[in-house]
Amino acid sequence: MLQLDLQWGIDPLPFPTLTVCQRWVLASLATDKVETTELTIRIVSLEESRALNREYRGKEHPTNVLSFSFEQPAGLSELGECIPYLGDLVICADVVVQEAKQQNKALEAHWAHMVVHGILHLQGYDHIEEADALEMEALEVKIMKQLGYANPYCDHL
Repeated sequence: MLQLDLQWGIDPLPFPTLTVCQRWVLASLATDKVETTELTIRIVSLEESRALNREYRGKEHPTNVLSFSFEQPAGLSELGECIPYLGDLVICADVVVQEAKQQNKALEAHWAHMVVHGILHLQGYDHIEEADALEMEALEVKIMKQLGYANPYCDHL
């Protein structure tokens, strides 16, 4: 079961819709690491993305997607309690559009990839070490294929 909050930090765009985002998230949760969850996807401006990227990653530029995993408050698990909140994704609409154009990718497919990529980060996957990157990318390719999209790591130019 999924509870998804789609927030707009910019004027709402006609795409992506809540329904489409739910489809992408549910496909990304098919890794069996998460069964029931809540999360937020916030679509933001270049300025908000830049500010968050600076504050949390020390980078002075906007980025396509930031993932903020939720950490259970201390003591809840000892009480047998668990908040089913996975975390937050922050996606910069302008960066996604720019990257799709630069990489000659369909905009819908690139949006899907950003959500899939971010959801995998929220589940603990990363691409810092080469072996981890290969595992995460293989899973992204598999999920994207299940969703009907091309391999996001193929050369599209």
